[in-house]
Amino acid sequence: MMREMMKDMLQHMKGKLQDQKGATAVEYGLMVALIATVIIGIVTTLGTNLSTMFGTVAGAIAGA
Repeated sequence: MMREMMKDMLQHMKGKLQDQKGATAVEYGLMVALIATVIIGIVTTLGTNLSTMFGTVAGAIAGA
């Protein structure tokens, strides 16, 4: 009886550990998506600012 109870408890714990691995994978996926979104936003903003700056410089050079 005790052996069966221990076996059931170990199976239950094993199932919980496997569930945690799936949850961890989802969490890492969400973190990667968030980081990618932030990087895209930064690159877009930086690209717009650089384009404006180069336009200003090119206008100043053409006007000189």
